[in-house]
Amino acid sequence: MAPDALNTQTHDVRLYTPEDPLVFTRGGQIDEVTVRYETYGTLNRERTNAVFLCHALTGDAHAAGQRAGESKPGWWDALIGPGKPVDTDRFFVICPNLVGGCQGTTGPGSVNPATGRSYGLDFPILDMRDFVAVHRRLTATLGIPQLLAVMGGSLGGMQALQWALDAPQDMAATIIIAASSRLTAQNIAFSAVARDSIMGDAGFADGHYRETGTSPDTGLAVARMMAHITYTSEGALGQKFGREPQNDGLTPGFGVDFAVESYLHHQAEIFLDRFDALSYLYLSRVMDYFDPFADQGACRAITRHPVPALVCSFTSDWRFSPAQSKRIVARLEQAGVPVTYLEVTPGVGHDSFLMPIPEYADLVGTFLAHALEAR
Repeated sequence: MAPDALNTQTHDVRLYTPEDPLVFTRGGQIDEVTVRYETYGTLNRERTNAVFLCHALTGDAHAAGQRAGESKPGWWDALIGPGKPVDTDRFFVICPNLVGGCQGTTGPGSVNPATGRSYGLDFPILDMRDFVAVHRRLTATLGIPQLLAVMGGSLGGMQALQWALDAPQDMAATIIIAASSRLTAQNIAFSAVARDSIMGDAGFADGHYRETGTSPDTGLAVARMMAHITYTSEGALGQKFGREPQNDGLTPGFGVDFAVESYLHHQAEIFLDRFDALSYLYLSRVMDYFDPFADQGACRAITRHPVPALVCSFTSDWRFSPAQSKRIVARLEQAGVPVTYLEVTPGVGHDSFLMPIPEYADLVGTFLAHALEAR
């Protein structure tokens, strides 16, 4: 879909300055923070139709539409656009690149004005509340008193949950998709191996690879290939590739011989062109530490302001299983929050939340439409 059909706008805004720095939840501060964000559609006169999108681990501000020179549309193009569930003829959509990211927003790869070098591993450790703090400031800068909805999938769903728990008055509804309120040991283990792969690459140079002219490409590629496997179900990989050879037949050895191997290498190559190793470290670590319900007072604010929630999961998602979504549902219902829960049977694994699965897409659209009608 052409960007002009979405009324796409891309902006860079400085949200924090040396006089008003971003102070991080786990300690440290950054004096200057710039955020890149995209908007789609038009904000109505009453400023009541804004939907805030929170992106996943390797997403960015470009959620929909296809930019000139690019072969693929934005990461959630299946759901966003005229006539789609997040209908840009009705809703004003906001999607920023996360702080700590690498697509225009200040992150560990950005230059530290105080040193003239990239922050590298000197960048403060991030927390989910830091994402929410920056999101809230962006919303205030845009002059939106209350969002229609905050929504996201995976890491984006975690952000939506944290925001709903901390400041439910900021939104009329929330949509949490394929997410978790507390990663399993298996999930933490996958991310640990990915980070070790990156940091163990000789090109990592203790995080200052930009200054040394090196790059941990091998480590980042391996991290991406492994993660991509976990985002896809066994059935989906089997249906797409089976045991098919990459060429006319198998030639036993240690090269790329199976079609699925070639696919993973291709995904890694694309990833290296658009993502930064430091951002992968920092953003993935946020997910490991996320455990909002460990705080006994986590639901205090949302109990006083029970914002309606839609929670969706996919049975084929073995990395963020329905059991993890059901835990979120149970805790919100205990707090008196009106929750709609959908468990979708078909799908391709964790990445199902990016797909135009009718049952799921229709419910998202209906939920948003009802939220707007209720305002």
